[in-house]
Amino acid sequence: MKLWEIAHSRTGDKGNISNISLIAYDPKDFDLLREKVTAERVKAHFAGIVKGNVVRYELPNIQALNFVLYDALGGGVTRSLSLDMHGKGLSSYLLDMEI
Repeated sequence: MKLWEIAHSRTGDKGNISNISLIAYDPKDFDLLREKVTAERVKAHFAGIVKGNVVRYELPNIQALNFVLYDALGGGVTRSLSLDMHGKGLSSYLLDMEI
């Protein structure tokens, strides 16, 4: 199953750091997200894009996980020539992960 089938996502950025939230559509699916979508799996999924650490935070009251991806935006908005400088497309890429 792909993550987009049970969750939605939003991104944010600060410098060279990307922040990606993963929110379960249905609260009953939050435990599955918590079990399957680890920081290690997200780091592996973004291999070649994320050069730094990936840290996961859990927000069980809103059935969400928040991932902070360090060294993820090619130097940051003002320093990168990438097409998606803010990393907004990273949420779609995360939702394409198979669990």
